[in-house]
Amino acid sequence: MAGRSLDDYARYARQGMDSVLSEFLTAEDRARSGNREAFDRIGLRQGSSGLEGPPETATKILGHSWPAPLLIGPLAGLVRPEGELAVVRAAGAVGLPVVVSAFTGQKFAELSSAAEAPLWLRTHPFRNRSTARRIADSAADTGFGALVLAVGPQHHVRLGPGAVPVNLAEDDPIRLPRVAGPLADLGGYGPFADVRALIEASADWSDVEWLCSVKSLPLLVAGVRTAADAVRAVEAGADGIVAEALDVLPAIASVVGGRVPVLLGGDIRRGADVLASLACGADAVLLDRPVLDGLLVGAREGVSEVLENLVQELRAAMEFTGTGSVVDAGTELLRTGHPASPPSSGCALPLRKSDLHASVSDPVLGTMTFLNEVTHRYPEAISFAPGRPYDGFFDTEQIVTHIRQYVNHLAEQGSSPQAIRTAMYQYGPTAGQINEIIADSLRIDEDIDVPPGSIVVTVGAQEAMLLVLRALITGPDDVLLAASPCYVGITGAARLLDIAMTTVEDREDGFSCDDLEAAIRRERALGRRPRAFYVVPDHSNPSGTTMSPGARAELLELAARHDILILEDSPYRLVSPGTPLPTLKSLDRNRTVVHLGSFAKTIFPGARVGFVVADQQVRDDSGRTSLLADELAKIKSMVTVNTSSLSQAAVAGALLACGGRVSELNSEAAAYYGDAMQATLKNLDRRIPADRRAALGVQWNEPTGGFFLTVRVPFHVDNAALTRSAQEFGVIWTPMSYFYPQGGGHNGIRLSISYLTPAEIEEGTARLARFIEAQSAVS
Repeated sequence: MAGRSLDDYARYARQGMDSVLSEFLTAEDRARSGNREAFDRIGLRQGSSGLEGPPETATKILGHSWPAPLLIGPLAGLVRPEGELAVVRAAGAVGLPVVVSAFTGQKFAELSSAAEAPLWLRTHPFRNRSTARRIADSAADTGFGALVLAVGPQHHVRLGPGAVPVNLAEDDPIRLPRVAGPLADLGGYGPFADVRALIEASADWSDVEWLCSVKSLPLLVAGVRTAADAVRAVEAGADGIVAEALDVLPAIASVVGGRVPVLLGGDIRRGADVLASLACGADAVLLDRPVLDGLLVGAREGVSEVLENLVQELRAAMEFTGTGSVVDAGTELLRTGHPASPPSSGCALPLRKSDLHASVSDPVLGTMTFLNEVTHRYPEAISFAPGRPYDGFFDTEQIVTHIRQYVNHLAEQGSSPQAIRTAMYQYGPTAGQINEIIADSLRIDEDIDVPPGSIVVTVGAQEAMLLVLRALITGPDDVLLAASPCYVGITGAARLLDIAMTTVEDREDGFSCDDLEAAIRRERALGRRPRAFYVVPDHSNPSGTTMSPGARAELLELAARHDILILEDSPYRLVSPGTPLPTLKSLDRNRTVVHLGSFAKTIFPGARVGFVVADQQVRDDSGRTSLLADELAKIKSMVTVNTSSLSQAAVAGALLACGGRVSELNSEAAAYYGDAMQATLKNLDRRIPADRRAALGVQWNEPTGGFFLTVRVPFHVDNAALTRSAQEFGVIWTPMSYFYPQGGGHNGIRLSISYLTPAEIEEGTARLARFIEAQSAVS
């Protein structure tokens, strides 16, 4: 038997295979063809040959050391019990773990005693959860190391000794004469008509959450097809992820971010496949087909040789790429292969999403798109989702008036007709051409006294965030801290730029400086450098909270002491009733605050004009100094080149017309939004009185300004709940989970009050109350 290659085993296995098993494997090949195509497309890039000694294949998963990043997948049902034992013994001889099916024909204790490494158990969504729990407990009691549960349809469940695996379809029931193995010990021994009497046809997230709540072993969630699935699994309490497709593996690994191990299962047949999987973000892979080939051809000896060949091929691939250890495998090892010829249609091949930057698969970047889709799909629904200003205050003619005001200002300042024409028609300075007007407004209205040269005019505040993050974060050890929940735009900017983000969770009464200081110390203990802390101190998006005067002073002192910058983003303060608290920048005596500003809420969002105040000094190696604003302008010159001259003119004209007092310009709007907030709170209280809120477990905060408030509910809030709310109750809102970069907020709803009329608020809160009542009853 010795000396056979993996190709030999694959060929001989097909020759001796019975027709039923052959048909099943052929169907499975078709179902998993995408992975095979992906492996064939991705090649390995040859690296340097300067390795000292043989490559290191050992790795550690869930605290256990493995000699190679290989896990043997469940084969129960495809082989007889003695074959399953042969696989366990062969894998155990080289220290590799095996996944055993809950429907194995062998007792767990017998399999465990034959294994040298802890076995894993693949379980299922049993209709009787007490059965599922007893099986999991039995596995733990007999030395198993982990559980695996696949979400989604339970296809190819392999049952019983020698039973033929089939798809669980309505028209194809499985008839079993009896159940042996562990299920027999649990009272399942005996005749029954259909496997559906034991398990559900599909496992959903409630099955995952329940199993996480009762398990004593680590749980890995299999069947993960998207980055969103991976985030959901981790948030549900999973201890690991088993991805289905190589194409989405990089996105999954990116959003998981090393919090739990990520494995890849599906059509891995060569050592090069293993290394390519690791380079795409997997920590290990599941093997099934090569092991089955070895078993069918040579029993235990065949499995042993197949595993030996795979490890040898893995080492050879590592030597080819110059990879010293499997833990060092990264995307630099890969080159993307191309098909030999274009499709017969002559059309260009579509781009593969896995070849694009991981951020495009990040759920964060899809949140607003989903909200827009729901709004478009249900146009009659009342929407508490958009955080945009009420456009009843806008008059189209005002734009022309504002631009004329600015043109007249330029003429009064002595600009010639040619200079004015250039200012309106040409690109203009990268840092902006209305900086002096903005600086005057900030000094008059916000007590922020900075030179115009410290201001960069941007395409909205979103560009300001991108510029600042790009300038401050220099490498993977630099970290952005952010109060959480936080505005989704800062999370998206960080993901686009591959910036590590650590959140500081708000307490019930808001942000805590003690928590921020603890986060700074933790990051430094890990060898990382906290660079900046992002916060919305006034009427924050999404929670609506406002930082107290004491907390502002404490934050400024902490930032100076720990040498980090504060990124202050406060777009709602001047459209809120009452006298606002001082900005952090106006209190800043150490130049620790970078102030991000926007005229979207205070003038009009269509202008897309924002700004950043960056008066921090920057010193180069020769000792020369400049302002951080100068460096931001350099970056902007390679991004948007400049901010629209027409947009700047419209904003400048509005500022000139009100003498720079944006607060006075927005006095009517601020009163309107204040009334809308109070009307929303009053109607919520009328629809769900205090005693009913206490019975349901519902509560909300009461912001004094801004556009947003948050409602806490007793049920899981996700896109499915949002869709039901829109479809059946005619009301739209935003899940708070959108605003938690590292997971959370699953019982929160954000309401925006800015775009609704009083009548819409009254009817919308009635609909929302009906939805909350109905959804609470279902939960």
